[in-house]
Amino acid sequence: MRRLELPPGLLVVISALSVQVGASVATGQFATYGPITIVALRLIFGALLVDLHRPPSVRGRPASAWRSALALGIVLAGMNTAFYLAISRLPLGVVVTIEFLGPLAAAIGGSRRPVDFVWVVFAAVGVVLLAGPRLEATDLLGLIAAGCTGLGWFTYIGVAARVSRDWPDGRGVGASMTFSAILILPVLLLAGDLGAVVASPVVLLAALVIAFFSSAVPYTLEVAALGKLRPETYGILVSLEPAFGAIAGFLLLGQALRPTELLAIALVSMASIGASLTARPIPATPGELGA
Repeated sequence: MRRLELPPGLLVVISALSVQVGASVATGQFATYGPITIVALRLIFGALLVDLHRPPSVRGRPASAWRSALALGIVLAGMNTAFYLAISRLPLGVVVTIEFLGPLAAAIGGSRRPVDFVWVVFAAVGVVLLAGPRLEATDLLGLIAAGCTGLGWFTYIGVAARVSRDWPDGRGVGASMTFSAILILPVLLLAGDLGAVVASPVVLLAALVIAFFSSAVPYTLEVAALGKLRPETYGILVSLEPAFGAIAGFLLLGQALRPTELLAIALVSMASIGASLTARPIPATPGELGA
């Protein structure tokens, strides 16, 4: 019997939806355990799941390969921590929209064509619509964290491309995620709520579910899809993420958005789609690992 093969574009869409489901489950745990504990457990379990699927080979690797994997591990730990801090304070759709400015900046960075500045204006208007009503102290912290996530995703694109070159067998992501888990462990010990975890170990099951939807599924599906998709097609499909974040936040968390926020999400998505079609293509690296 032939194995059913899904179209690569559908794999990317499923991957994006999976990430938002994982983020929604994580948000539901923040009230009890806090974002630091959840992000640390997610990174640790995510590394375990990816390493079980494709364990990184140690022998025969030059020092430069390990340096790039460590750099990516630092980026993954930082951007995931910022993302979880942001979604603990702001609606999921808002955070995903702001963080998406990272790959958008990578797509149009260095361009001098007038059409690409149109996308910059679209994105800027979208961010102003999102940030304008959210300048209270707690929301401001969430906006800063979301901005750091976008900066992390921008950095991730370049660092992940280096890891892809240094680890042509695709096992560099497992090594990088292992480094991110090691780096986040002291944060869990110092700032996490280990007492609550010990008192209610069911959170470990929740962390495993979050890691599965946020890391294992997206990574596996995107690796299968990226070799069969044109970069601009991938960029367009990933541009749907802000909309997916808004839908997941509404359906799974009851986070209703105002009309101006929905307009802002649409503007940023349109900017990303436009940039994917007219500017430098977003490098084909599995960006879902950052969220």
